[in-house]
Amino acid sequence: MKDLLISGIQTALRDIGVNDTREIHIEKPADEKFGDASTNIAMVLAKELKKNPRQIAADIVAKLPFRNDAVERTEIAGAGFINFYFSNAFVTNAVQAILEQGESFGRSSVGAGKKALVEYVSANPTGPLTVGRGRGGVLGDTIANLLDAQGYSVTREYYFNNAGRQMRILGDSVKLRYLELCGEKMDFPDDYYQGNYIKDIAQKIFEQFGDSKKEAAAPYFFKEFAEAEIFESIKQTLHRLGIRHDSFFNELELYRRDCDEPSRNDRVIAELDNLGYIERKDGAIWLKTSLLGKKTVNKETKEEVAVDTVLVKSNGEPSYRLPDIAYHITKYERGFDLMVNVFGADHIDEYPDVLRALKALGYDETRVKVAINQFVTTTVNGEVVKMSTRKGNADLLDALIDDVGADATRFFFMMRSKESHLNFDLELAKKQSSDNPVFYLQYAHARICGIVRVAEDTSGFTAKASEYGLLSVLAAKEELELAKTLLRFPEAIEVAAESLEPQKLINYLNDVAAAFHKFYVECRIVGEEERVMKSRLYLSLATRQVLKNGFKILGISAPEKM
Repeated sequence: MKDLLISGIQTALRDIGVNDTREIHIEKPADEKFGDASTNIAMVLAKELKKNPRQIAADIVAKLPFRNDAVERTEIAGAGFINFYFSNAFVTNAVQAILEQGESFGRSSVGAGKKALVEYVSANPTGPLTVGRGRGGVLGDTIANLLDAQGYSVTREYYFNNAGRQMRILGDSVKLRYLELCGEKMDFPDDYYQGNYIKDIAQKIFEQFGDSKKEAAAPYFFKEFAEAEIFESIKQTLHRLGIRHDSFFNELELYRRDCDEPSRNDRVIAELDNLGYIERKDGAIWLKTSLLGKKTVNKETKEEVAVDTVLVKSNGEPSYRLPDIAYHITKYERGFDLMVNVFGADHIDEYPDVLRALKALGYDETRVKVAINQFVTTTVNGEVVKMSTRKGNADLLDALIDDVGADATRFFFMMRSKESHLNFDLELAKKQSSDNPVFYLQYAHARICGIVRVAEDTSGFTAKASEYGLLSVLAAKEELELAKTLLRFPEAIEVAAESLEPQKLINYLNDVAAAFHKFYVECRIVGEEERVMKSRLYLSLATRQVLKNGFKILGISAPEKM
């Protein structure tokens, strides 16, 4: 309908002598009395045409080429809004198309022929996944689903590092616990990993090797064993939430030098240096972000000042920015048209520097989108659970899934904007009532399944494509409101994908459920005259299809009974 309206308005503009190529905005009015769609194009053109916008609107309406089987009527309101009222025939035909398209309804070709990479989770294998990491994992997985529904060829990637100080501490932590099992009394440093998972890994080593590894010559044995165990644990936890990855990229690839060839990190520094963006001072290597627009506020003077950024510290250790720049270059080299990074809030200061460097190196930084998800706290009996992976009392993702289930875990992670701090209410997530937002949505799907079962048992109803035309019987206000809500599904996916905000799809599905529950209360289905009953059953089936398609993108189940 949007395409139809825009095309008709463009035709009308040409007919009144306005050859305007600007974008025409079509929006749904907040108040249904102002129609099903509206445009402000007359007000946009008023200054240019030096005419009253209501007169411009009247001129446009007089030339609109719509047939009344699509747009029932058009009205001018307020300062010059043009409001459109859809015909019942258009609405019911569109609902029929939902049934005909089935699982493909809502998908589009916006990203056809384009490759997208979504990077998410990317936790180094030092311990089990925490709730905070889980939010980023669910967000990334759902964004990937949204882009897939938009026609992109999507690759899901996990970026990790299995070297460095934290991994050495991990290996040493496991070794000390192993030596304890061998009967040795050990002092366990406070900064070592102390969770039960360390003891479990040490127990596995002891069960496999006895005390033969007490004098292990290979210094990395315990680290490598722990890494393999933890990575497998991470994958299993993600699998429980339906989260998968197509590729795993190790940060160490960016440090590797082959046959005296410089590493990818080295090449980044050399290329930026050739462009005049590198400065060496105080024993460190600096990216001259002061030349790339980076500014900060002086705490004393309150004035903005340009600042530079460390790429390599004085001890020779790169900051996060250097390998991230090199890593993103591999994404361009692999031919991705869109690159989405799902980061935690601790990256909020880092990624702008990476984008600045990429732009300086000649890459189109607009192809990179960053989704920052804020921190998560969980409450148990009203008390916040504090998190610390090192101390072993972390709010673990597996424990959350055990407690509330995979569907509630995924849904609650997505139901607030990624930019908002999330308080995960465990009590609410476990409620079997409409107070629980995921239960509310899934119940709408299960209720429809129940209605269809009753119709099958009592009247022998069987869905037949040849009967979809009975949807034309729909005329009640609640029927048409539900039908019009269903038609917004493709746009809801597009908006959620463009903004990287899955909760916008959730908000839409809530509208669908609310419209269905209202329809169900006001419009009797089973027991009505056959044509009316079947028309309402087909409307219910179309609603079920939209809910099911939406649930698939969100990664939650569509139960038939609850």
